[in-house]
Amino acid sequence: MSGPPETARREEATVVQVGQSHRAPVLLREWPPEVPFGFLGRVLPTTDPVELRLELHRIPPARAIEILEGARAVAEAELAAGANGETARLEAERESSAALGRALARGWQELWRVGVCFVAVGPSRSRAEALRHRLLDRLAALGFRAQIPRFAAGPALAAPDGGATTARPPGYWHTLPSDAVAALFPFADESIVEPGGILIGLSLADASPVFLDRWAHSSHSWGLFGTTGAGKSFAAALYALRSRWLRPELDVVFLDPLGEYGALATALGGTVVRLADGGAARLNPLDPETVGGDRREKGARVVAMLRALFPSLSDSEGAALDAAVTRLYDRGPQVPVLADLTAELDRGGVPEPRLRTLLEVFRSGSLRGLSGPTSFAPERSPVAVDLSGIPEEQRAFHLAYLLDWTYGRMRGRPGPKLVVVDEAHLLVRHPPTAEFLDRVVRHVRHFDAGLLLLSQSPEDFLEAPSGRSILRNLDATGFLRLPEVSATARDFFGLTAAEAEWLPKARLPRSAGYSESLWRAGALHLPLAVVASTPEYALLSGRLGRTAAAPGGAAGEDGL
Repeated sequence: MSGPPETARREEATVVQVGQSHRAPVLLREWPPEVPFGFLGRVLPTTDPVELRLELHRIPPARAIEILEGARAVAEAELAAGANGETARLEAERESSAALGRALARGWQELWRVGVCFVAVGPSRSRAEALRHRLLDRLAALGFRAQIPRFAAGPALAAPDGGATTARPPGYWHTLPSDAVAALFPFADESIVEPGGILIGLSLADASPVFLDRWAHSSHSWGLFGTTGAGKSFAAALYALRSRWLRPELDVVFLDPLGEYGALATALGGTVVRLADGGAARLNPLDPETVGGDRREKGARVVAMLRALFPSLSDSEGAALDAAVTRLYDRGPQVPVLADLTAELDRGGVPEPRLRTLLEVFRSGSLRGLSGPTSFAPERSPVAVDLSGIPEEQRAFHLAYLLDWTYGRMRGRPGPKLVVVDEAHLLVRHPPTAEFLDRVVRHVRHFDAGLLLLSQSPEDFLEAPSGRSILRNLDATGFLRLPEVSATARDFFGLTAAEAEWLPKARLPRSAGYSESLWRAGALHLPLAVVASTPEYALLSGRLGRTAAAPGGAAGEDGL
């Protein structure tokens, strides 16, 4: 960028006046260990007149290698001298210098001399100073150590001469590799447009669209995490709707603990099954048809389901239950029901009286309606299985046998399938059902099927090996606002410090009119606004369990 004519300039201690404009420069004394995603979009807001000046000069390869060798030698010398408490920093400098040197030698990177100067522009000195202080606060929040060039504002703003000989104040020049230079450009675009994909959101930096095609990857399953009110339910419904519009043959199943998707399923010509009503809405949890008749596999799943219902089972009670289930599937009947299991326990003379007492819930208690053959087989998709009205302590059990039923449906039907599992943490908190969910996530792609798992926090999944395996096997993961991001979550997902700090502050739909989110898709971290078109919003806002009250493409308590 060319500077203004000298005759039009008047320099003060920290501000340069150019005509009626006052220009207040800011330099970077120290960078954070990681440059956060989209940081220029947050440092250079559209509402404030702040400029960015970049001056780039490529360092010849031989000189670049000399610089890196010198940096590595200095770090080694300081380490040998005792490091004075800076061992970790010096070791990191030594290793990064060596790694970058190898990349330079192979032609994978180059080294650049980079001049960076932010300029706050105002109609008066006080206005420019106020804008600069806001700029300094934003840079500090992102981990930069910025400085004001005192009595050197003029040299900081001088026009480049093309040869890197212009005298500049300290903090202007930085030596950076190619990757860091690329991250500086405000027009850098990390957006994804996968042919055949659905619109996930718009980039928070420049509103460019991001389209992802779940069917184009080895895993067809995604995860969506966010606190209550962040917009999970609306986003899940929106993605399901877009997927269905793009693929009318798509079979969609909502496992719906809170009863939020039934009206949408009905509006799309589908089926709603409300389990709390009983009667015709019964699935037999013991029916081996869901595993293609494999009775041994079905027995293992039944034990996992019952452990979710009775998490306090002792080892001896669990062993007795496992033995009774095994005998039941060995002896028959062909399609057993829960009454057959309680009878098998009676016949076996189980020396665990508490176990028989617990299973009495299927004989005369609140779950007696489950003891019988399956009484529905919904054909019209989407299917919403509504668990509202079910006691909270029983929801994990219901979700477990419903997931088993859905697995059989996915395996037995042709074409693409999508299963939305809301409140997925209910399954992950019990090791047997967490292991089952892990197997489902890993295997459903063989049936041309994928899951969309919804939960309030990924922390629930990180506490057990099966939960971590589930997260590793999700092709894409979206984070809306989270209550907090632990060090464990940051390390597992490869989040930067700035990302971890931003997620608990991500804007909510009630205040912003849309959900702010961070998506992990492959190696990319994409900050996106999850937005609906007017027709989509009109359809979804009246058909989710919670009222959407925000205007124009926004949604309410748990919407966009």
